[in-house]
Amino acid sequence: MGLFDIFKKKNTDVNVQNESAEKTLDHETELKVAEQALKAIEKKTLTPCVKLELAGNKPSIFESKVGGIGYVPHHGTIPEDKKGRQLRLLAQLDCSQVVGIEDFPKSGLLQFWILNDDVYGMSFDDITCQDTFRIVYHKDIDNTVTEEEVKAKFKENGLDGEYSMPVNGEFGLKFTSSTDVMSESDVRFEKMFCEYYNAAQSKKKINSLMDMDIAPADEIEAYEQNFQNAYGHKVGGYPAFTQWDPRKEETGYDFLLLQLDSEFGNGDEKIMWGDAGICGFFINRQKLKNLDFDDVIYNWDCC
Repeated sequence: MGLFDIFKKKNTDVNVQNESAEKTLDHETELKVAEQALKAIEKKTLTPCVKLELAGNKPSIFESKVGGIGYVPHHGTIPEDKKGRQLRLLAQLDCSQVVGIEDFPKSGLLQFWILNDDVYGMSFDDITCQDTFRIVYHKDIDNTVTEEEVKAKFKENGLDGEYSMPVNGEFGLKFTSSTDVMSESDVRFEKMFCEYYNAAQSKKKINSLMDMDIAPADEIEAYEQNFQNAYGHKVGGYPAFTQWDPRKEETGYDFLLLQLDSEFGNGDEKIMWGDAGICGFFINRQKLKNLDFDDVIYNWDCC
């Protein structure tokens, strides 16, 4: 290597070092930029939701519930899969109790039925295929239907057993109006965060959360708090996952129709999705507004 080559290599090394330095933020600055990006996301995504709490009362077939016997009209049937196996009621919502969410139906019963097999009716091939799960909306309720009448329509499906459903028993629901913000769990979060982060300063550009030299979940209290707040039972707001969001970044399934979390402790297992997992149903907001429940994602995952 000649003298010119050595000089050229030194200049190249210096340029690489300078370029690297220009793309680096000191820890305090990067932390502030990340906090600024998070606050922007919170402001942009703040939305109404309704938190749900299991209640000890035994609800009627006309009331909101998780598990148990659901409403079926006089001439109606319990939903079945293509093999003729009856599904089981996971939950039903009295829509009049879901207050403050603009596009949610204001009346009627919205039901969530699943097959009680070893994967609780979820299809790994197509999580929108309503065969082993079904969303049923009853706009008009006939109060002359009796629970005994519905029970008479029940047929064993070869899967019934003590632990064949994620819900162990039957529970009423308490509804509380609240608000929610998007967390890292949501598939749309990362892109949004990077855009706000990059807009806040011009020195360092990131394309993923991994491009940062800080750990926001450990260093920004609100970041971790928003992540934890994503869990629980709710309608609307933003989801949580023990694995990852199955939706695509530009998803059309932009409304959380229902989220049911595992609920257990002190030897009392009320809901258990596999190994302490969580379940979510997602729909397009415009289809929700049109009361079109034919295209819904049903997903659950566990640790």
